[in-house]
Amino acid sequence: MYKRILVPVDGSSFSNQILPLSQTIARTTGAQLALYRAVGRHDRMAEAETALRTQADVSGAEAICTEVHGDVAHAILQEAERVPGTLVAMTSHGRSGVMRAVLGSTALDVVRAGSKPILVFRPKEHAPGSAAAGAAIERVFIPLDGSPVSESIIPQAVELARALKSRIVVVTVLGPAGSGASGVEGLDIMESSYVQAQAAAITKAHGIDAGWEVLHGDPAKAIPEFVRTHPASILAMTTRGRSAVTSALLGSVTAAALRDAGVPVFTRLP
Repeated sequence: MYKRILVPVDGSSFSNQILPLSQTIARTTGAQLALYRAVGRHDRMAEAETALRTQADVSGAEAICTEVHGDVAHAILQEAERVPGTLVAMTSHGRSGVMRAVLGSTALDVVRAGSKPILVFRPKEHAPGSAAAGAAIERVFIPLDGSPVSESIIPQAVELARALKSRIVVVTVLGPAGSGASGVEGLDIMESSYVQAQAAAITKAHGIDAGWEVLHGDPAKAIPEFVRTHPASILAMTTRGRSAVTSALLGSVTAAALRDAGVPVFTRLP
């Protein structure tokens, strides 16, 4: 499992909001917590290093401060690759509070460029003192749509859930019930069978408790609404960003989950 949780910070309250969850994951898994800060100007390195060490001491973390000119996302991924078994955990935007598309530009670039899942949390812009849940994570939700792309996150999500001692819940979404479409009841039964089979397969293969849910409505609305009722959770899903357009927007459902679910999202490009 993860040996290190790497948290990029920039000195803002926004970037710090992922810290409580990162500390929980580090404590639960026995991983080392490391705070990373990229500094673009040499004359600000000393000040940034001092501030980061102070913050790291409070969090019981390692402090890593580097001078970076250019691609910050690349620098973060390089640091992640330096220590095998590193999970990058970061907020979707930092100092400016301005979002680019769905994520802040650095977080978006890390998702695009990385080959492994990262944990992303959208900070509360109107309540900068609030934070991602620091309590134990009770559930890891895995939204599936029957495609190999959506199912490709399962092994890594299971590994994360096992390390956190969390329950897996497989979720799928049908169109609105009672929409008048023929075969809705039959589709409901088919989808129930699908997620039930996926949950059973996870339990059998990995020995971890897995449940399932079938929701109705627009997935971009139904999934965030459902997950909001379970705040001590993580959403694990691929971005489905195969084309340039969907990659930029991280896929409509993943984008909506990051924006509206109120929980961290464990995600990667398929």
